[in-house]
Amino acid sequence: MTRRLLQLYLGLIAYGVSMWLMLESDLGLMPWDVLHQGVALQGGWSMGRVAIATSFVVLLAWIPIRQKPGIGTISNAVVIGVVFDLVNGWFGDALGDVGMTGRVALLIAGIVLNAVATAAYIGAHFGPGPRDGLMTGLARRSGWSVRLVRTLIEGSVLLAGYLLGGTFGLGTVAYALAIGPLIQAVLPVFDRDYRKTATGEAIPASVSESG
Repeated sequence: MTRRLLQLYLGLIAYGVSMWLMLESDLGLMPWDVLHQGVALQGGWSMGRVAIATSFVVLLAWIPIRQKPGIGTISNAVVIGVVFDLVNGWFGDALGDVGMTGRVALLIAGIVLNAVATAAYIGAHFGPGPRDGLMTGLARRSGWSVRLVRTLIEGSVLLAGYLLGGTFGLGTVAYALAIGPLIQAVLPVFDRDYRKTATGEAIPASVSESG
């Protein structure tokens, strides 16, 4: 239990840091963060506070699809946004003046760290994050594939965030293409119950069972 809790919270902390690295690269954010940034720009809130508020709004959508949150779900909703705001407050735009090579390095570091962080908190088996649970829950209730549901959800939030002024760019596309394979590669390190579906899509037991 102690190891799993440590893995959960280190993963959530790393996730918040990965968000900041991608923001500092100024090459594009992950889809949900495009929405968080867009809402933050329009509403005057910090991105971290918007991420937390969005998480709890998403959790309301769990009610009709009968998803049950765990300690990892609630921790995910709170810790990631808090860590992002703390890191952003401490360092601000300290890396904002790096050249293109440095920005690409920040982007790559952010994507890789995000994959490791995601694998860590999922592999801890304390429940999926609000957005992951919405995806798997809708897939279960609708009968659609997880991949299709994720594409529809993230496409919608990306469009909304972009229209609100969020940063869409090469980094957004790179994240969308790389995050799945990276998580699949890293997940066995953190999740002993890791397995593959018949289609070859990697899904940890904790996510597939919660969905």
